Amino acid sequence: MRELVTAALQMGPIQRAEPRAAVVARMIALLDRAAAAGARLAVFPELALTTFFPRWYMADAAEIDAWFETEMPGPETQPLFQRARDHGVAITFGYAERTLAGQRFNTSILTDRQGAILGKYRKVHLPGHADFDPARAFQHLEKRYFLPGDLGFPVWRTEAGLQGMCICNDRRWPETYRVMGLQGVEMITLGFNTPAVNSQNAAEGPGDRLFHHRLSVQAGAYQNATWVVAVAKAGVEDGHPLIGGTMIVDPNGHVVAESRTEADEVLIHACDLDLCAFGKSTIFDFARHRRPEHYGAITAQTGVVLPGAAQ
Repeated sequence: MRELVTAALQMGPIQRAEPRAAVVARMIALLDRAAAAGARLAVFPELALTTFFPRWYMADAAEIDAWFETEMPGPETQPLFQRARDHGVAITFGYAERTLAGQRFNTSILTDRQGAILGKYRKVHLPGHADFDPARAFQHLEKRYFLPGDLGFPVWRTEAGLQGMCICNDRRWPETYRVMGLQGVEMITLGFNTPAVNSQNAAEGPGDRLFHHRLSVQAGAYQNATWVVAVAKAGVEDGHPLIGGTMIVDPNGHVVAESRTEADEVLIHACDLDLCAFGKSTIFDFARHRRPEHYGAITAQTGVVLPGAAQ
């Protein structure tokens, strides 16, 4: 048995005016609770340091850059790293990253229990749009503020096992899980900020949004025999509701822990990474059962090509 006591640290809403220092203080309070419960890994959501700012249309570069981190850790996040180091807890969280070259990414990082950054992931599947869309109930401008991730879907060998990361909309794409599954991943951590209503379809409300969320995460876990720890930023941010649905899913696709609120909340579960072995050696033994010679369309094209259409 290889148990990794894992804390899924859901965060309630972060208002647009809430300063970084106040947000980091909330994160530290959650981390303290996780450490007291014996956690060795603490998972925070996507864009954990700020409100979900892609809902706001901005044209001024300085206004946009104010939401981004240029170093990690920086002066405002250093206390979080120090507290994690003091507790001996590895952490992973999402934030808006601006590189020295001025590139902007939706990013997450993974540290070891000594506070050193082990890995970085940049969100690949960006939803939404790039320009103001008056037809939408609200804006979702990730394609305006972020570039698609350029680091792929790596997996890191940690002291606990093989870990990978993805972010929010990535969870809806089976390729996300499979690329990590082909590297033997045993735990995928993902943060998300998911609007409670589809901006292009008012009939798709919280019930549907939570259903699709659970469906995607449970299927990805089962089909790759891996743990998945999905952590929300939830609640109403400046009048815009986000779903909760923080959960820990085992390698058979079972939800073993799930949030009950849309506020700051701590979920703890002892994840036995050895539970991945059965699925990986039987029905999802890729070496025996996959037939990649028939999967060429997955990487050869993006949009749909109808049967008989000219290539």
